[in-house]
Amino acid sequence: MDGILNNVNDGADILSNVNGGVAVALCVVAVLICVVALFSGIISIWLGFAYYKYNRLENSAGLTGEEAARMILDRCGLENIKVKVTGSLMFGNSYSHYFKKVRIRRMTRNKASLTALAMGSQKAALAVLDKENDEDMEKRIKITPIIYFGPLAFIPLVAIGAAIDVVLFNSAGFVTMAVSLLALAFYALSVVFSVMTLKTEKKAQERTYELLKENQMATDEEIVSLHKLFRLYNIQYINNIIISVLELIYYALRIFAMFSNNSSSSSSNN
Repeated sequence: MDGILNNVNDGADILSNVNGGVAVALCVVAVLICVVALFSGIISIWLGFAYYKYNRLENSAGLTGEEAARMILDRCGLENIKVKVTGSLMFGNSYSHYFKKVRIRRMTRNKASLTALAMGSQKAALAVLDKENDEDMEKRIKITPIIYFGPLAFIPLVAIGAAIDVVLFNSAGFVTMAVSLLALAFYALSVVFSVMTLKTEKKAQERTYELLKENQMATDEEIVSLHKLFRLYNIQYINNIIISVLELIYYALRIFAMFSNNSSSSSSNN
């Protein structure tokens, strides 16, 4: 949330120098970002309570997150997929096609809770979809690098373009514009691909319910609870996508405003 608010504050500096339409658009998008970010915070708190609640309930199978993932992988012929503990904020509970591993957070790995069962089995289900050559999963695997690094690359790319212009041409110009548009393209692709990722996450959730029932790893009541937990995760994911779309629009408006200012300054000087 701090990063979002900082972007909004930075944009305030250019409002006084742009035409009314762009200024209004920037203000509207900035307000929307703040509203959605606030809603995201509320959902995060709600999700945290649900995570804590279900993490205190022992699952009927008595399986930890690691054991649940391992059992599903083995029974689906995926003995080659490793289950590793992680403390990473970037990856968390996840599945990696490239490294052939399911990553489980420490608190999920050693708990025989309903939350641990949900996380371990759902990430293992992603590996099962991979093995089954699921079409959506194949697309996700190909686009994973852009999903993670598209947004992260935006500001560095724009900064590099501006630096090149200043060093070579003593002003922000063509290189900054070209690199900024490239950065926006990466960001846009990341947003589009995030929607595709959500589709595979939901598909893996449905596969999880099937696997848990087939292997008698969860009761019907526990499946209902998992539905509730995964629904909150999906709402949070959708909310993050909405924020990304608004940030993309905001960055595009700022770039437009910046070059409008430069064009106006050049005309005035001439």
